[in-house]
Amino acid sequence: MYLIAPSILSADFARLGEEVADVVASGADWIHFDVMDNHYVPNMTIGPVVCQAIRPVTQATIDVHLMVKPVDRLIVDFAKAGANVITFHPEASEHIDRSLSLIREHGCQAGLVFNPATPLQHMDYVMDKLDLVLLMGVNPGFGGQKFIPSTLTKLDDARVRVKAHGQETGRRIRVEIDGGVKVDNIAAIALAGADTFVAGSAIYHAGQDRDPHRYDSVIAAMRAELARVR
Repeated sequence: MYLIAPSILSADFARLGEEVADVVASGADWIHFDVMDNHYVPNMTIGPVVCQAIRPVTQATIDVHLMVKPVDRLIVDFAKAGANVITFHPEASEHIDRSLSLIREHGCQAGLVFNPATPLQHMDYVMDKLDLVLLMGVNPGFGGQKFIPSTLTKLDDARVRVKAHGQETGRRIRVEIDGGVKVDNIAAIALAGADTFVAGSAIYHAGQDRDPHRYDSVIAAMRAELARVR
């Protein structure tokens, strides 16, 4: 039920392929790409060429979070580069329905991302095109931030909407969380409604040497916490 998606934003970019391979070997389910353009958020990170370079390294799902504006051109570029999941912020698209359709037309799962102050109502009109909903536990732009507690209430609201849609249609929509996820709060976040967890510094800063199993313990600790959730 639960998926762990380490964010490469906190990885060692000098040996990124090795970092991805090692974290998957340690039990990660997805690899999360935080894509920033220095326009929608005040930082700049990676583009489709990095996704294309990483794709041969792993069979794991590549989960691309677009913090960019506009989004449509990069949707196509990342899909061609090997992305499996692509999400974007509703504020960054002139036509949310069309952008979601574009993702799905290129063979990827599609999702919307909600900042801490962005209302969830955007999702109500496009539920049929959503494969996941991503809630930010921090304000986007930088890794290593502390989790915003009010996100738990918002997660519960998202879970209610997703559950109602599932009962009506039989479709499964994942609820993903990104920002401030750590071993000591992952269980509470799961109880609030998340089933997919993006963790950057909590995982990648846990291993300081070149041991290929350096991420085993932190991912195992997260899974142990999730196993306590009923």
